[in-house]
Amino acid sequence: MTDKKSVLVIGLQPTLIDFSNPDYAAYPGMNAAKVLAGLNASEESLTDLGYDVQMCLTDFGETAEAVVRDQLEKKRFDCVLIGAGLRTIPGNFLLFERLLNVVHAHAPQAKLCFNTKPTDTAEAAQRWL
Repeated sequence: MTDKKSVLVIGLQPTLIDFSNPDYAAYPGMNAAKVLAGLNASEESLTDLGYDVQMCLTDFGETAEAVVRDQLEKKRFDCVLIGAGLRTIPGNFLLFERLLNVVHAHAPQAKLCFNTKPTDTAEAAQRWL
């Protein structure tokens, strides 16, 4: 199907997250493997719903803006989801703000959506597509 809606899912590379950091206290028992499993499940769910999905995992800022910009320059996305780990963790607020502005500059046509956890990523995208 050539008219699939495309979704870019932006999040932090789970293997770079220090889950012992007090900022992550709201997510007890979370670890990189669980986050990766959630990301994979959300990608599979979106794909099963007929969307063309691209995951874009970043670091904490050294290359994050360039990584997101590169993805947005490669293709046109109908929807961009910025994950909860970027938005809800206080220490990531400025990174979230910078990435939001990269998306705004390089994909002004894209709908923006936000999940609360990997398991509601498909619902977030479906609200806008």
